[in-house]
Amino acid sequence: MTPEIESLFRDVDQAKPDMRATWAYLVNHDSGSKNKAAVDALQAFAAHTLKKCGFSVRFHEYEEAGNLLVAERGDMTKPFICLVGHLDTVFPDGEAAERPFTIRDGIVTGPGCLDMKGGITILLSAIRILAARGWDRHPVKILISGDEETAHRGSKAARDLVEEASGGFVGLNLDTGFADGSVVLGRKGYAVYRVEVSGVGAHAGNNPEDGRSAIIELAHKMIDINDLADHEAGTLINVGVMGGGTVPNAIPDKAWCTVDVRFTKAAEMERVKRAMAELETKRYIEGTETKAELKVDIPAMERTEASEALFARVNDLAVSCGLPDMKLISTGGGSDSVFLSRAGVPTICSLGVRGEFNHTEREYAIEETLYERTKLLLAVLQTI
Repeated sequence: MTPEIESLFRDVDQAKPDMRATWAYLVNHDSGSKNKAAVDALQAFAAHTLKKCGFSVRFHEYEEAGNLLVAERGDMTKPFICLVGHLDTVFPDGEAAERPFTIRDGIVTGPGCLDMKGGITILLSAIRILAARGWDRHPVKILISGDEETAHRGSKAARDLVEEASGGFVGLNLDTGFADGSVVLGRKGYAVYRVEVSGVGAHAGNNPEDGRSAIIELAHKMIDINDLADHEAGTLINVGVMGGGTVPNAIPDKAWCTVDVRFTKAAEMERVKRAMAELETKRYIEGTETKAELKVDIPAMERTEASEALFARVNDLAVSCGLPDMKLISTGGGSDSVFLSRAGVPTICSLGVRGEFNHTEREYAIEETLYERTKLLLAVLQTI
């Protein structure tokens, strides 16, 4: 460990009361994804902190969803470090009052303490410490979204995150840390299709020959869709919901289903997209029409040689600084890291506070990991 890093670690130890206060402030203010005003208020809090640290701050503003905060410091025409997080939670209004921030025997509870207000606290705390020292080793861009928990369905943040991250050479996401210290280099992509079939209705007893069953057409095509799965390639398909028809004695003129797609490689999702497009023109029953609409399209965070090299470097640094060795995993859950991956930025995810049971009332974080992961972030920023 270098003298500079030792000094930074001492700064973290001295800043612990302020760090706990920031964590408590964030947790004790509701910021459910559906409450844009509440999310934007915490974005303003983060913006105020970052401006005091010498960052220029701007927002991508959205009508219904929490805004996307963009904070920059340094010459952004050069390759930059991209720090990522989100300030929305899955919890409704009033949850913070019912379950306020609490520390008991080193365990922190409260809505969003793990996912991911602890991670935002790490980010802001590290930036405060570096700013006080006049740190300017690399340009830094900070991206804090306001609707990550809803996969940005109510905004254009998915597009904006890719555009903003382009040009980064390292991505570090302070999202939920795993209790065992694992970090993530790969996340499955996620897509949802709604398939609708139109047929011709007719009386099932009087003139069935005039009918064209939308349900039978859909039944054939649901089997085709299911066959698109390729478990060896990591592509999972689930026709999870379906419906159609009105009464037993009528040939149905409408039928529909919803399809869940999970994938690890962009090429696999492109294969599925081509197949779903072909499904629209394919007919088992003449006179039917099929529409396959892509409702959700979240890219995969692909594990690459560059991201593996970044992890090796960061983990070696952690061990050399007396911090815990990290395990490497891939997961099916989503995060904003996928958009950095799409932008071509080598990224490590789940560098936030460690704990379990996010998205539930059982959610907890380990207090000591707030300081541990802040030290890790500082060591990386000082060394990378």
